Amino acid sequence: MKKSMLALTLTALMTVMAACSGTSGGPAAGGESTKSGSSNQGVTNTTQPAEGGEASGEQVELRVMWWGDQARADRTNEALKIFMEKNPDIKVIGEFAPSSGYFDKLNTQLASGTAPDVFFLGGNVVDYAKKGVLLDLSLYIDKELNLKDMDKAMIEYGTLDGKLQHISAGANARGILINTTMFEKAGIPVPQDGWTWDDYAAISKQISEKLGKGFYGTYNFTVDGFDIFLKQNSKQLYDMANNQLGFAEADIRPWFDYWQQTSEAGGVVTPELQVSNPPTDTGKSLLITGKVAMTLAASNQLTAMQGLTQDKLTLVQVPRGPKGTGVVFESSQGMSGYAKTEHPAEAARLMSFWINDPDAAKILGNDRGVPVTAANRTLLEGEANEVDSLIYDYTSRVSKQAETEPFAVSYNLPGFSEFSKLAETTVQEIGFGRKKVEQAVTDFYGGTVKIFDSNK
Repeated sequence: MKKSMLALTLTALMTVMAACSGTSGGPAAGGESTKSGSSNQGVTNTTQPAEGGEASGEQVELRVMWWGDQARADRTNEALKIFMEKNPDIKVIGEFAPSSGYFDKLNTQLASGTAPDVFFLGGNVVDYAKKGVLLDLSLYIDKELNLKDMDKAMIEYGTLDGKLQHISAGANARGILINTTMFEKAGIPVPQDGWTWDDYAAISKQISEKLGKGFYGTYNFTVDGFDIFLKQNSKQLYDMANNQLGFAEADIRPWFDYWQQTSEAGGVVTPELQVSNPPTDTGKSLLITGKVAMTLAASNQLTAMQGLTQDKLTLVQVPRGPKGTGVVFESSQGMSGYAKTEHPAEAARLMSFWINDPDAAKILGNDRGVPVTAANRTLLEGEANEVDSLIYDYTSRVSKQAETEPFAVSYNLPGFSEFSKLAETTVQEIGFGRKKVEQAVTDFYGGTVKIFDSNK
């Protein structure tokens, strides 16, 4: 793939797509974790500050928090070290947590007034904007914060209530992550773009039958694929323009029925294994250990997942519905500042460094998604290894598809953390036989309405 072609396709897509992010924007889209911790660093030297900042002569301290595994933490800490070398007047204290506990930790700190100066958010950024806890970065544009080379759609995505409150750190596209080695062992051809959900169910069952007990065709991604299903059927998760839910109870029943039927046919991992070996935990994922052949994932997850297995992995577009794939190139996650930070200008300088600095881009790679600035995308593509080339190829295919099948990308609905927990509980209630699908969906929808009404 030529660099010019990738830049053109990505730029064209981002110009026309809606400035929002789907449910992939949560932690599961941006990366997984098996460990948590913190890393404190301080560097003092005579290097000049990065563009937009001036050394004050007195070092200030910034706390930065993100979710992810140890590999992401190592990359992030290395990038923060470079930032401190270029900005000797700033000391950065880094903290990270696994995706499963990240937002609980962040919410506790926000409630106590001890939140980090800068923290990462996903598609749930709207929740935090509504709470009034995010820093207005508009005052720092063209000063500490350089957005000249950032894709306009990403800037619009971070602009809420007329204020810039979020800086996307990467963009990606969701797809089906496939363990091709398992397909080879089963003697089944690897799926191609353009398949259907009926194909997906049939192939999942075939994988399970061919490989035998203890092997499964797919993880259950009822929750993570919820918004994709809605888009494929002309609905949406959150109608932001009218501040209302974008679906009714009858719209979601077929999706829950689909997964229950596929599970009963034997193609889906058991509920017990789904809980003990969640697909979002790279250290426990059964796709990595060659026990599950397929799952829904964000394109930026391929690098981390491939690095943990000898099996060959690849990405295929999600099965098509009545209106297409329902997938577009979207913001994966990004940085927001704490409204009560004592160092807003320095926080803005850090965000500017993150998206613009070529040294940072080389360190961070595609871990949080494809860079949101054209220069850094071109830089990384030119140095791409085999796995990264797969990511660029996949995102380019999604970009091309979206030219003929554009989909409006929406933010996660208000109260998304509560909604996600309710959805996961509903799937488990069905999976463990505590509720029939019909009753579970009715209860789920009623609960969703209550959550939305209390948070909108």
